[in-house]
Amino acid sequence: MMTLSETWYDLFGLAGLLNPFALLIGGYMGWRADRLQKLWIAGFAAAALTLILDVAIGALPVPHPFAHDAGALAIFPFRFIGGLIASAMTYWLSRRAKRA
Repeated sequence: MMTLSETWYDLFGLAGLLNPFALLIGGYMGWRADRLQKLWIAGFAAAALTLILDVAIGALPVPHPFAHDAGALAIFPFRFIGGLIASAMTYWLSRRAKRA
């Protein structure tokens, strides 16, 4: 059985907040966003799509790249926040690039 500290490592690590797939999806959607309000949608989409990707990879007989023991409901908000932060950063960069 996992202790609480090991679960928090999963949630704040590569399986949760710093999930590279969520960061890439959120970053891409933030770059393409034309309004600030769309960043919430980008964060939600990043979290939802990475959970779908986890299920798809779990169905294949290959090792999971970011194995975790935390459940999907525990990981979803952390991936949402990670995707939201990535989309906000790339939105800000895209606005600066278009002004220059």
